[in-house]
Amino acid sequence: MKISELSERSGVPVATVKFYIREGMLPRGEALSTTRAEYGDEHLARLRLIAALADVRGLPLSRVRDILALVDAPDDDPIETLGRAVGALPPYVDGDRGDYPRARAAIAALGLTYDADFTAVAQLDEALRALEAAGLDASPAVLRRYGDAMRQVAAEEIAPVPYMERSEAVTYAVLGTALYEPLMLALRRLAHHHLLVEGAAADDSAS
Repeated sequence: MKISELSERSGVPVATVKFYIREGMLPRGEALSTTRAEYGDEHLARLRLIAALADVRGLPLSRVRDILALVDAPDDDPIETLGRAVGALPPYVDGDRGDYPRARAAIAALGLTYDADFTAVAQLDEALRALEAAGLDASPAVLRRYGDAMRQVAAEEIAPVPYMERSEAVTYAVLGTALYEPLMLALRRLAHHHLLVEGAAADDSAS
């Protein structure tokens, strides 16, 4: 396909496609002449991946490059690769504090694996610190409620990973994390709204 068709099928403007090519993020097409190149389905898949990452709020271009580099050349250790890929996604917190006492205690209570180098540990510690500062409940019972629900969701999400190629698993983990987390947030808020409306309707009918 021509670059114009690649642009049309991907929804990415031609100028942006050319930018990604210049930056080495998208491979060049097969040169057919000095002014024309041919692009295949692999270019379309790559461009859609870049576009999806570019749409992630708060994800700078440098981080997109980091993720693409891991897709192209995964580490030998799949856990390390996936950890680095997910760690490239926002929110970003200070990950150089060594130990995370709040997160360590919460993770131990939930029976999860503590790894201070895994980005989510620092994120959890920061979230718990914010709850504590606001005077909100972060008791073991609250952590268990959220932890059990998230563990069930995570088990469903990672089920296909052992059957994927390494680069495919990186793509799946990154896009799944980036794009499903807003879905989970929206569904949680909708559930709050629904339960409040349902409760108000029940009160009205009882009065």
